[in-house]
Amino acid sequence: MRTTRLWRPTGPEEMDLVRASDWLAWPPRLPDQPIFYPVLNEDYAVKIARDWNVPASGVGYVLAFDVETAFVERYPVRQAGGRTILELWVPAEELEEFNRHIVGPMTVVREFRPEGEVAVDLSR
Repeated sequence: MRTTRLWRPTGPEEMDLVRASDWLAWPPRLPDQPIFYPVLNEDYAVKIARDWNVPASGVGYVLAFDVETAFVERYPVRQAGGRTILELWVPAEELEEFNRHIVGPMTVVREFRPEGEVAVDLSR
């Protein structure tokens, strides 16, 4: 089975919910969040986690995860800015099904705090 690597910048609340799922699922979207936005490159995820999540909530994480390619290809790649600012738009009502196609646990690959990047322990 082929998989596609995606990244998701997240703050502490979403991170707690992912951890509670044993690193296997994204939590349902809130009523004012009709779209789930995983991104297609780590650099873009880093920018969001560092520049948006840290000021908003004191910490930003970047999680990497793999999704079955045959499934994820149903979502068109959206360019949200520059040519490397790429994301998928997954409607909130499809997130549960999207989660069923995640392969293996998610991994925290980067962590940012107001003082800068923190080393991540990948051995968890």
